[in-house]
Amino acid sequence: MSGAVVSPVRIGRLSIGALGILALALGTLQSVVEPAIPLLQRELGISPAEGALVANTLLITGAVLAPVAGKLGDRYGGKAVLVRLMTLVSAGGLVASVAPNLPVLLLGQVLQGVMVGALPLSFILVRKHLPAGESQVAIGLVVALFTGGGIVGTAVAGPIAESLSWHGMFALPTIAIIAATLAVTRLMPHDPPLRSDSRIDWPGVLLLSGTLLAFMLGLVTVTSAALPPLAIGAIAVVVVALATGWVVVERRAASPMVDLRMLAKPAMWSSCVLTFVIATGFGMVLFLLPQLFTVSADGYGFGLGTTDIGLLLVPGAIAGAVSDSVGGVAARRFGPRAVIVTGAVVTAATMIALASLHTAAWQLVVAKVLTAFAAGIGTTALLAGTATAVETEDIGIATGLLVVTRVIGVALGVQVGGAIAAAGADPVSNLPSESAFVTGFAIAGLVAALSLLVVRITKKEVQA
Repeated sequence: MSGAVVSPVRIGRLSIGALGILALALGTLQSVVEPAIPLLQRELGISPAEGALVANTLLITGAVLAPVAGKLGDRYGGKAVLVRLMTLVSAGGLVASVAPNLPVLLLGQVLQGVMVGALPLSFILVRKHLPAGESQVAIGLVVALFTGGGIVGTAVAGPIAESLSWHGMFALPTIAIIAATLAVTRLMPHDPPLRSDSRIDWPGVLLLSGTLLAFMLGLVTVTSAALPPLAIGAIAVVVVALATGWVVVERRAASPMVDLRMLAKPAMWSSCVLTFVIATGFGMVLFLLPQLFTVSADGYGFGLGTTDIGLLLVPGAIAGAVSDSVGGVAARRFGPRAVIVTGAVVTAATMIALASLHTAAWQLVVAKVLTAFAAGIGTTALLAGTATAVETEDIGIATGLLVVTRVIGVALGVQVGGAIAAAGADPVSNLPSESAFVTGFAIAGLVAALSLLVVRITKKEVQA
């Protein structure tokens, strides 16, 4: 049995293709909400804050589920867990496609958030059935197609909503997910659990889920509402208490959800720190660029509509998809450290330049292309490198932790960008001032430069 796991010829292009198509469909379903938030606000009669909640619900669920899904895949087999999670995602898509109001739509988004767990589960399947070098390339392909789905979702959300309804934005990708899941079920060989005789550390699962949920909800609340210091302190205490409880439980568990010795390895924790820094900087870019396209004021801004903004953001989305596929290959050839350094330099230089030059739309388009490519190759290189650096039985939880770190980093960057824009809003027009965008771009550049410092500090660990 172990020989089948490490054999480089046990799965072929059809199996990898089925995983890739599933990732493409999932990326599409995930991304249709972003350009449709104004439409959903009008159709459902909800406020902008409630519209933001629609977008954040999937992210929060994904952050909670990603490490849990990876651990379940390590224990029970990647294919078995993947198929079950896709059943939940499909149910969520169908619920959203018939949602008559906001609560039902949020329920659908909660179920769809499970899709984030598909990435670490796909990594488990690829790593078990391919040798290290080929698995890095395959991981890059799966991530690239997931990112590519974001391009598709952004592009088709408007036309589908106009020709059918906003319900169709959820229904069509869900049908594709169901078909791709059936293909994976038929084509992908079963991977037997590596530690089927051990128990799931459910206290650890609940505490980690609670920590992530409290952190994500606290992040959204703190950055979107004027809370008193006491309330902010209370949220921080809850997060720290849950995290501390999780560490205590994991140290004492006979079969912990996360082996803290693995997390303490320099290669693992440095990858988590770098992924977080890279994703945070990119999250700020994700928020600030569309805002600058939208705003219309004397001397700055462009006053563009949703369709035009989507078209201008497509080149960046394409660059992100390409970078994800290149990231695995680059990590294999040059090593993750060299890839990260290159991406950090490009991002920092781009953001500093954009802080000074942002008077033409093409400048923003180029900035999005460069930063998306840099962030994509960096985080994918770290994912691919980690998947081949840890023990086989820990692939799911290790990559799951990196995926959730990436999600949290992007969420933090988006919220920080929003806070900067809100703090710099003109009191009369309530629009972000030009100085707010300049500050945001400069801070994003500094965050990118911070990753260079992290690489220097952890040089030996990243190379390992």
